[in-house]
This record gives sequence, C-alpha cells and structure tokens, in this order.
Amino acid sequence: MHQSSERIGALAAALAKAQAALTNPEKTLTAVIRSPFPREDDRTFRYASLASGLDIVRKTLSQQEIATIQTTRIEQISGQIHLTTLLAHASGEWISSDLPVCAAKDVEAPHRMGASLTYARRYALFALVGIAGEDDLDAPDAMAGPPAAAAPQVAPGPKGKPAKAVLNRPAVLELQQSADLRKRLLAQLATLRDGDDLLAWAKASLPLKNTLLQADARALEAAYQMRLEEMARPETENDMPRSGPGSSPGEGPVQGPSRDQAVIAGPDTDEPADQSEGGLAFPKEPPRKRSKAHLAFVRAQPCLVCKQAPSDAHHLKFTQPRTLGRKVSDEFTVPLCRSHHHALHRHGNEKAWWVDMQILPLPVASELWTASPIHDPAKPNTPIMMVHRRSG
Repeated sequence: MHQSSERIGALAAALAKAQAALTNPEKTLTAVIRSPFPREDDRTFRYASLASGLDIVRKTLSQQEIATIQTTRIEQISGQIHLTTLLAHASGEWISSDLPVCAAKDVEAPHRMGASLTYARRYALFALVGIAGEDDLDAPDAMAGPPAAAAPQVAPGPKGKPAKAVLNRPAVLELQQSADLRKRLLAQLATLRDGDDLLAWAKASLPLKNTLLQADARALEAAYQMRLEEMARPETENDMPRSGPGSSPGEGPVQGPSRDQAVIAGPDTDEPADQSEGGLAFPKEPPRKRSKAHLAFVRAQPCLVCKQAPSDAHHLKFTQPRTLGRKVSDEFTVPLCRSHHHALHRHGNEKAWWVDMQILPLPVASELWTASPIHDPAKPNTPIMMVHRRSG
C-alpha cells in the first residue's frame, strides 16, 4: 500500500530525472530454492545485495534532492512488524509504501527478523524507485510440469462458429499421459516423511493434478488422504510392519493388496475400480456445501476480532479432512477483516491462532449458517454478530 503528499508534481519531475540515470545493480549473489522432492534438482537465481542497490539509489536520488528513508513499526492489531519506505523531496512532497515484514514475536529470533527485514528493505526500495535487483522468475520453467499436451479442440458452436473456450482451465491429458503422471505423483507422495514435505508437495502438485483424468485425479486424492492420515497416527502405529512396495522381505505376512494397489484399484481407465471385481472402492465423503449467498451473508458481518467491516469469509480448515484442491464446506465460515485474515494465514497454526484470540469460531460458524438467508430468502442480509469467547 502506498501513500503520498497532497501534491507530488515536483517530486515526480525530480524522480523522472533520477530514473533516467538509475541503473540496475549488479547481481553478484546467488539464491538456491530447495526442491521438496528428492529426485528434482534445486533451482537458483541471481540477485543484488541491499548495499549495492543503496549505493546506486542514494548517489542518483541525492543529485535530484530526493532522500530515502526506511523505518519500522509494530502494528498492534495484527501483531506484525511493518516497514515504511519513504522518498522525500526538498519541496516537502513525499511518497511512501508500507509492507508487512514478519510477526512481532520474531524479535526473539534476531537473525530471522533481520533476514526478513533486509529482504523487505531491498524489495520495497527497488520497487519504489523503479529498478530490478533479481533475475526474472516469471517465465515458466521448461523442465517443470507434465508433458506438453495438445491444444484442446473446441467444438463448433451455432452456425459453424467456434464455441467460447473456458479461460484459465488446464487441458486434460490423454489416457496414457494421465496414467503416467498419476504414477509419477504417487511415487513422489510415497517418499514424503513429514507434514511440511506433504504440504509442499500438495502445493506444487495441485496444477498437475488438475490436468489428470477424473479417475486418476480421484486416485491421487485418495492416496494423499491416506498419507495424511498415516502421518496423523501415533508413532507406534506408523512403525507397525506393513506390506507393499516399501516393505522388505520378512517384515511380516502380506495382508491384502499394497497401498498403491488399494488406491488405484484396477487398470488405467477413466472409471474407478468396482468393488465386485476385487478392487477397493473410493471412500464416500458427504458433499461439501457451496453457497455464494451464504458467503455474501458472512462477509456482511463485522470481524470476529476487531468488529470492523467489511470482512472476508474465512473457511475453518480444521473442521473437515484436508483434500487436494478442495475447501471445507461453506457452512464452516466466519467473518474476518482483511488484516486479521492475513494474520491468521501467516501464523500457520489455525487452532493456536484462535486460542490466542480467545475466540471459539465453530459455534459462530454454526449460528451464522443457521441464521443464513439461504434457508429463508425473505430474511434481510444484515449483521447479526454473535461472538463466543473462551472462558478463563
């Protein structure tokens, strides 16, 4: 978010002259992005240090009577450390940007806070003066993703005109390509050992999963859910001998099909395997409810924490089992302002965040669902805030 003085004419003219002389700093450092998958190579990119960028910016901007100022503050509502970057002109005109950096509790870990602050200072300053300090990572990686699929054929519409194609929807792979990609993703899934690796794999694999045929996508979702439940079991239960591709001879008697056989349950077809043919049918899950009207009703309520509006409709992720690419039902939503919504996602542990706020969100979601106008369209769409605080 940026702010400025009432007028910035003189500053804009001076900054335009400065930008004509500004050059991008030399990218002398290299960053490495570690891959969560053992068989995939790490990715690297080059970037410039904050010090080299400051040398260029200060010398050029000072010739046009522009000063750079960067300060920090702690926002009490969200508990975040914010960085403010200011360009001030001799005329008194100014323009600034505000950027959240990290949680205030990170002051207990100075190295982590310092790294976050250096990273934010570099990006904020370079963006404000209009220079680039790192390699362009927007271009797609030619080595990543599934094999390129042929462009989808659009069926002709009325009078021979092509029908409108659906935008931003990945093309579905052919039968053999979908089966090969499913097997590759299942093999990656079998190598994961903890929840962090599983989460990183899910984020990276979601675009690939959306290109699979329906049967292969459902097989992958079932395997992901099974792996998630395995990691949630007590350690003694996870250490019990089991049969399957990962077992060694002599670990125990074979008791039924292996894990991959149970998930795939049949040959590579578009249809799930039939229980009568000896395969394992996919588990049935109650349908997850979707209602745009209810989400609009939730957004009309004030934030559960600060009572400000407008709000976002936040889905309580802990209320239903996690699946690949599917949110929980809309009935499990509560209103949060944009600031607290972002603070919750940055915290990472949703249950712990609600405990810190001393709020019980599930009863609120239940009452909002009961009072929602989707059950009675004649009801007005008005705020009815009901807050449940934890005792003690």
